[in-house]
This record gives sequence, C-alpha cells and structure tokens, in this order.
Amino acid sequence: MPPQPELSSARLRLREVRADDAPALFAIHSDRRVMRYWSYPAWTGLAQAERKVADIQRQRRELDMLVWAITEAHDDRLIGTSAVFAMHLEQGRAEIGYSLHPDWQGRGLASEALRLILRHLFDGRGLRRIEADIDPRNQPSCRLVERLGFVREGVLRERWHVNGEICDTALYGLLRRDFIDHA
Repeated sequence: MPPQPELSSARLRLREVRADDAPALFAIHSDRRVMRYWSYPAWTGLAQAERKVADIQRQRRELDMLVWAITEAHDDRLIGTSAVFAMHLEQGRAEIGYSLHPDWQGRGLASEALRLILRHLFDGRGLRRIEADIDPRNQPSCRLVERLGFVREGVLRERWHVNGEICDTALYGLLRRDFIDHA
C-alpha cells in the first residue's frame, strides 16, 4: 500500500492521525451536535477516542484505509477528520466520511479538506467514483457534497438505528468527471 500523503492548502494541513490526537478527537465525537446524524452515538469517555486512534493506526497498516487529521495550516491541533474506506482499487471506487469540530464549521474548511482528498483520490490513486452515506436530515452535509459535484443517487430507508431512532441514508456518488474542483 502506498504511503498516506500529507495534503495541504493555504488554510489547512491534512496529516496522519497520531496518538496525541485522542483528546481532540474525543472533543469532536463526544459532541452531540456533531454526532446527531452519525451511525453511532456520541462518545462518553476519552478511552473511546484512544481506542479509535489505535484502530485507525491498525487499519492503516492492515487495510487500504486512509484517515486524515484535519488541522489548520499554522496549528497542528486536530479540528476534524476525514476517512476514505471500502477502497476497491480494482473497481476504482471508495467511500468517504468526514467530521469537523463545531467551532470550525461554517468557514468552508470541510469543503477545502474534501477537495484536497478528492484530488488525491482521483489524480493520485486513479479512482473514478467516491460515495458518501449521509443522513438526509443533515442538510448542511448534503449541501456540502452537492457543491463538490456529488449526486444523490438514492435513499436507503431505515438503514440505521442510533440513539433510539431509526434513520434513513441518502447515498451520494461522485464521478471523476463531475468533480467541482474549485470554491
């Protein structure tokens, strides 16, 4: 498996997740606003974040999975993450997920981070299709991927059961030729 590259823009640096990122990762995944539309509930203890960091590092070694820590260009502190998983290089496809701490939302940083990653996947890894699984009630996330060129291809009804609630999934797909690679 090729090494995971560090990606950067004027405002962001995307790097591998490290053990010392656990407290910042916990701050994101324990926030009920962030986790409202995820497929698992908000974390309740730092040990969950520490286990997740260990899982990310193991999966990076054992599987073709990429997880970037999103940081500001001038500050190494994790403010979000983006994962690329279920990569099928022979089929030219993968799935993507992302999260950003609420203090950094609404500034276009998630779009910027995803553009960096999508460029890498399409140009650096030769993929032709990226998919995203989004709760259709999460309108900001739906708008984010649509601005990048993703198309809502269908809805999987009652796909998840989280926090005592049954939730649908909106499946989005992005083909290389449809990628909107500008702000």
